[in-house]
Amino acid sequence: MPGSRTGRPPVQRAARRPAAARRPPRENPVRRTYLNARRAWDRPLTAYYLILGGSLLITVLGLVMVYSASQITALQMSLPGSYFFRKQLLAAVIGGVLMFAASRMPVKLHRGLAYPILAGSVFMMALVQVPGIGMSVNGNQNWISLGGSFQIQPSEFGKLALVLWAADLLARKQEKNLLNQWKHMLVPLVPVAFLLLGLIMLGGDMGTAIILTAILFGLLWLAGAPTRLFAGVLSVAALLGVILIKTSPNRMARLSCIGATEPQSGPVDCWQAVHGIYALASGGIFGSGLGASVEKWGQLPEAHTDFIFAVTGEELGLAGTLSVLALFAALGYAGIRVAGRTEDPFVRYAAGGVTTWITAQAVINIGAVLGLLPIAGVPLPLFSYGGSALLPTMFAIGLMIAFARDEPAARAALSLRQPRFGRKRAGGAGQVRGPRRWNTMRRRASVARSSGER
Repeated sequence: MPGSRTGRPPVQRAARRPAAARRPPRENPVRRTYLNARRAWDRPLTAYYLILGGSLLITVLGLVMVYSASQITALQMSLPGSYFFRKQLLAAVIGGVLMFAASRMPVKLHRGLAYPILAGSVFMMALVQVPGIGMSVNGNQNWISLGGSFQIQPSEFGKLALVLWAADLLARKQEKNLLNQWKHMLVPLVPVAFLLLGLIMLGGDMGTAIILTAILFGLLWLAGAPTRLFAGVLSVAALLGVILIKTSPNRMARLSCIGATEPQSGPVDCWQAVHGIYALASGGIFGSGLGASVEKWGQLPEAHTDFIFAVTGEELGLAGTLSVLALFAALGYAGIRVAGRTEDPFVRYAAGGVTTWITAQAVINIGAVLGLLPIAGVPLPLFSYGGSALLPTMFAIGLMIAFARDEPAARAALSLRQPRFGRKRAGGAGQVRGPRRWNTMRRRASVARSSGER
């Protein structure tokens, strides 16, 4: 080997690594997080977990806030501080049983329950107007006393009845290719919906009527109603709404309180709307602490029912209210996903109706607390105090869980799960324990045994 000019041996340089052996460039962590989140959202059981987990979290947080917001009201009525909480807890337990039962029912059974639930709801709403049976609460004749301190509001079950019955009706008409004719799309759906609305408005409950109207328009939109037909029905509903508002001083007073920031003198004082804003404004980022609300000490009416979101903002702050909004947004997304991925028309209409119901009711309640909408007197779904509203809502959530489990990809994912029981015992130190199915274990054992072995 020839030497260099200096007489020293040439320096041996290390060969360059090939391009394939070089270290790959680092991936952007933001993009990696986005891709992981998108991959998680696209999993088959995402809707199932969102509906189940989101509804349970809202219900549990609602129980906590009902206990905190209702203590002062109960004491002012010479009742135990946990009076309203115990009643809400009982309703949540019964609702949990209904939710579990609905989540295990097949779709055919849900369709079979549509007409009985509708007939029962119409009958109960008619009983409300019978003297001696129906009773008035806060100016609305929409309640039936069950004895003692227990009451029931049949109009809340009318929402569930309309969703199930209309979904079954539209599904049968779609199977017969009748929905491309406007008369089959409107009849008998719109007349029956107007019957329910009429029974509700006889008692003066404008808030529940608005929710029922939203469900009707959501179902018509899912059924593919033409724009002219949709606009016509919407115009009729808007005209009736204007007439009902103009003819009621109470509703006109509620409408005039939109955006109010100071109590007014006169017949329209906007006391409830203004103190709801005060409660939200005093909460800050993280709130004053659980149980430390000031507005619930007699300043804010209906603190544990219609305005529980305001108490949540005061005690848990912006973080608590945004958490509640995120949970409702997750429920809405999951409902849209279930309705969009199914091939069954009944499941699509029922899932879309339930999603419209819960989303519209949450928007109306929270919008009223924020001063953006008139106070309609509707509770926050799964969150506010009220067993009559909680029971049908939890049954509807069970309906959504059943639909989410019934998706083909979800069924396949659930069938691949291994049970947590029946684990094989380790026979040695190096043996790895693992779950296996009971039927597989029985099959292997029957093959291994001889004919005379017991």
